[in-house]
Amino acid sequence: MKKSVKIILGVSGVVVLVAALVAVWMIFGAKPQEGAKAITIEVINSADESTMYELNTDAEYLRQAMDEAEGLTYDGTESEYGMMISTVNGEVADYNMNGAYWGFYVNGEYCNYGIDTQPVLDGDAFVIEYVQ
Repeated sequence: MKKSVKIILGVSGVVVLVAALVAVWMIFGAKPQEGAKAITIEVINSADESTMYELNTDAEYLRQAMDEAEGLTYDGTESEYGMMISTVNGEVADYNMNGAYWGFYVNGEYCNYGIDTQPVLDGDAFVIEYVQ
């Protein structure tokens, strides 16, 4: 009997903890901004050449803005965490081959989210950089 009570209390405690963490994330987590925004997306390739995309967008997340940036192309694989980018503007970064990947930055800081969940705010400056 005592063992069952301990198990029930333990499971209840975990459920309460998970609910509290979800509530904190909902309150304090990054949120997108609705409406018109002016942003930049800079792509830096393996030769350290830069291509700048300036756009006015209603996109709430980076992937939507990337779709709107005229001339910017990208590809990757969908996963449970969103799209994992492997190709930008025709250049492939293959971590398994040479340790290369596409790094994503917003306002000089490494993005904490994938492109599907990275919020877009007015004035944001994004950088997509080939890193090896």
